[in-house]
Amino acid sequence: MTFVSPAQKPGQRPGLTLASLTGAVAVAFLSSFPVYAQDANPVLAKVNGQEIRQSDVTIAEEELGPSLAQMDPSTRKDNVLSFLIDMKIVAKAAEDKKVADREEFKSKLAFARNRLLMDSLLGTEGKEALTDANMKKVYDDAAKQISGEQEVHARHILVESEDEAKKIAEELKKGANFAELAKKSSKDPGAADGGDLGFFTKDQMVPEFSKVAFELEPGKISDPVKSQFGWHIIKVEEKRNRQAPSFDQVKPQIEQYVVRKAQADYVTKLREAAKVERLDQAAATPAPAAKDAPKPADTKMAPPAKK
Repeated sequence: MTFVSPAQKPGQRPGLTLASLTGAVAVAFLSSFPVYAQDANPVLAKVNGQEIRQSDVTIAEEELGPSLAQMDPSTRKDNVLSFLIDMKIVAKAAEDKKVADREEFKSKLAFARNRLLMDSLLGTEGKEALTDANMKKVYDDAAKQISGEQEVHARHILVESEDEAKKIAEELKKGANFAELAKKSSKDPGAADGGDLGFFTKDQMVPEFSKVAFELEPGKISDPVKSQFGWHIIKVEEKRNRQAPSFDQVKPQIEQYVVRKAQADYVTKLREAAKVERLDQAAATPAPAAKDAPKPADTKMAPPAKK
């Protein structure tokens, strides 16, 4: 698991490496359903005598999610209620036309039921794993792994050609200000900050860049360095051993890791106990086991970039 820095810098940076779970956890609203007392769950509309309650609106809002994100609460509720009214009307028309008796509908209904059952159970497994002890263990394991790892704070100027890089290198040797040259000449998005990349570790930049940056002493400026992005002039500001961020800084990532690991482990356990026959493959080919559960050895974390 990688806790990445919030400030992304140019170069080759690793993304979050938490496990995916075949899309099963994507539908968060399915993991639990709201429970209301009758007086807290009022009837908001009736369609041909069928009630639509506040609980129906809540579930629909959670399912529709992103499509409602830009609406204010009042508009969102009105749109969702209108959607539910239309859904009731069209569903009744579908029943009258015996749509529920079609084989295609039955197949889709069976799939939806299984998906609901799966996501609800996995949601419960994830919540039960989300204890203070589990999160603290993940944090402590990650903190130990970064102990003593070196990181560098550097600036760079990025240009298209070697000739441009050589020209800038000559200006720097004559005493030109690095940050001012970066603002004027660098094509990197960080040029406005004087080419400041903050702190980074070796694996957070492309190899050609990292090799030179980690060999330079603080205050020194490199010769032109070529990478897939162009030509760099690098100035190392300082070096230090990495420090783990505080628990609170990375708590959301830890929570996500713990939940997904618990879910992936649970699926793996159930699969191992199940009899699975893949009839679309050769008889000798076993069904693949779940491989996406995060491992403790994968755990890394990086502190927020500082300038």
